[in-house]
Amino acid sequence: MSRRAFFSLGSNIGDRVAHLTLGVRTVASDDPYRISQVYETEPVGGVEQESFFNLVVELVTEASALELLARCHLAEQLAKRVREVHWGPRTLDADVLVIDGETSTDERILLPHPRMFERSFVLEPLSELAPDIATPALRARAGGGVRVLGTLASLL
Repeated sequence: MSRRAFFSLGSNIGDRVAHLTLGVRTVASDDPYRISQVYETEPVGGVEQESFFNLVVELVTEASALELLARCHLAEQLAKRVREVHWGPRTLDADVLVIDGETSTDERILLPHPRMFERSFVLEPLSELAPDIATPALRARAGGGVRVLGTLASLL
């Protein structure tokens, strides 16, 4: 059965637009998808680093949560992500945010994403695609500055 699944993609090292484009292509695979605009966002976590480019991808898919997580890991691998510092700089960060009708407490994938409602860099682009999930009240409580840059295609 097909349902909506949402991913957050972010990049702050190298060619951020190219990394996001790679991420979209990898997580979307062959599923129908939509993407939000790209947002420039403040880093979260206290590590001094460059700003991020972030967007959200919505899929209509039959893939399982673990299959979607595997797509995230593949996208990060293809972007040559290195995990040296927790919440540190990265070529690509890809996370499954929420899958309609599904929750998970599996240590490999928590659904919905446990920190998504705290972060403007997730909620602002998510609100474009799913205002039913990223409500104005939730967005008002989220932290971190965001600025719209435009569509991914316009930044290429």
